[in-house]
Amino acid sequence: MTPDRWLIRMNQWARNPPSMRRVMLWVVVIALCLGIYGLEKAGLLPAWMEASRPPPVRSLP
Repeated sequence: MTPDRWLIRMNQWARNPPSMRRVMLWVVVIALCLGIYGLEKAGLLPAWMEASRPPPVRSLP
């Protein structure tokens, strides 16, 4: 997006701010993401939550 579109969007948000329910939803989502990230960095995630890479696909000769 170009800067002028960001300014128009900020103007619209200033005139019609989102509801408190929507703001709280975003706060909860961001808090969950940060919590999971913190658990991952601390090494406290269970094994079933860890991502694993699939085996490489071999090409046929």
